[in-house]
Amino acid sequence: MVIGLGCDAVDTFISANAIIVTTTSGGEFRTKSRRILEGPVNMDIVARLSRLSHQVVRDDLNSEQVRAALTRIASSPPLYNRWLIVVMIGLACAALSRLFGGDWVVFGITWLSAGVAAFVRQELVRRHVHTLLMVSTTAFVAGLLASSAVWLQLSSQPEIALAASVLLLVPGVPLINMVLDFANKYTVVGLARGVTSALVALSIAVGLLIAMTIAGVEQL
Repeated sequence: MVIGLGCDAVDTFISANAIIVTTTSGGEFRTKSRRILEGPVNMDIVARLSRLSHQVVRDDLNSEQVRAALTRIASSPPLYNRWLIVVMIGLACAALSRLFGGDWVVFGITWLSAGVAAFVRQELVRRHVHTLLMVSTTAFVAGLLASSAVWLQLSSQPEIALAASVLLLVPGVPLINMVLDFANKYTVVGLARGVTSALVALSIAVGLLIAMTIAGVEQL
C-alpha cells in the first residue's frame, strides 16, 4: 500500500506490543511508532484492509482517498450482532461435543455453557479486564455450567461438555501467527506469542480446575 502511494521503500519493526514503520521517499524518511492494543480479532477489518492495499495499486488512489477509506474501516460497525455471535459460538462448541462422542443432552448443555461463557467474555473484554483473568473467569463460568450434567444427573459424559464448552478460549490465531512469525524469522515476536498462548492455556486450565473442584468432577 505504501509503495503504491509513492514511497520508495518501507521498513517495519514489530514487537509484541508495538509496531515501528519507516517510510523512505526521495532521500527523506519518516518514522512512526504505535502501541498494539489488545482486543478481539476482527477478520472483517483484516479482509477490508487487504482489499484496500490491492485497490491502492489497481485504482491509483491518492493519500487522501486512502485516509478516507481507512477512517470508514475504523468507524464501521461490527459485521455481526453480538447476540448472534453468542449463539453461534455456543452452537460451534456444541457441535464439537457431538464430534467428541457426546449425546444430545451434552450437546444442549455445551451450547448453553459456551454461549453464556461467550457473553461473559464479551462483557469482560468491554470492561478491559486483564486477558488472563478474563480467560480464567470465562473458563470457570463455562465449566461450572457444564458441570450441571453432574449435579442434575443428566448425562454420564460431563467431561465432554466440560472440554467442549471452553474451546472458544483456545488461542488459535496467536498460535497460527506464532508459526508464521518463526517461518518469517520474526523470532522474538514468535516467542512472545508462544508464551502468551501458553499462559492463556494455563488460565483455561485454572478456571476449569476450580469449576471441577466445586462441582466434584474428578477428571476430564
